[in-house]
Amino acid sequence: MAIIKHPEQRVGVFIDTQNLYHSAKNIYHARVNFGNVLKDAVADRRLIRARAYAVTTESGEEKGFFEALEKVGIEMRLKDLQVFAGGAKKADWDVGLAVDAITTAPKLDTVIIFSGDGDFVPLVQYLQTHGGCQVEVVSFGRSTSLKLKEAADDFLDLDQDPKRYLMNYRAVRARNFRSKTDASDEIDDSRASLEEINRITGIE
Repeated sequence: MAIIKHPEQRVGVFIDTQNLYHSAKNIYHARVNFGNVLKDAVADRRLIRARAYAVTTESGEEKGFFEALEKVGIEMRLKDLQVFAGGAKKADWDVGLAVDAITTAPKLDTVIIFSGDGDFVPLVQYLQTHGGCQVEVVSFGRSTSLKLKEAADDFLDLDQDPKRYLMNYRAVRARNFRSKTDASDEIDDSRASLEEINRITGIE
């Protein structure tokens, strides 16, 4: 069933920056054009808030990227990359994104989640059932959990127009990609070990 997108809908956008970044990098060896993605996802509706979740590193090389997102109207929520004694790294904003979406939902008609991560299925269902929100998902189809696609009221597949949604896109760069989220659907609900999550997401 087609969803309704009218100009007076209040929209909130919540961006799993790492998920989209790694999908674009692993599939296309390119970077996401967040300006075009945001514009098409909002679709001339009332954007109340657009917030991206990301991690910072000691080098600070990502500063320019964060500034570029802010220039297109995206708020940044940042945390430091955690490096454990054994060398493992953790950069997870899932809980923070979910809490923000739930607490903001009463002021919204539509919640848009930029991610292909199947871990967000319970969030989508909660927002639909208890928040009364239309929930849309934006991500690369090849790296998006099937369960997440099915749960969402609408899905914008960035793979359908990579020239618009990527910077420095070259068609020959696209390659087969086994998504993190397809793999996570096969993992027990107790969640994978930190090492497995790092391996799948491509954290180095």
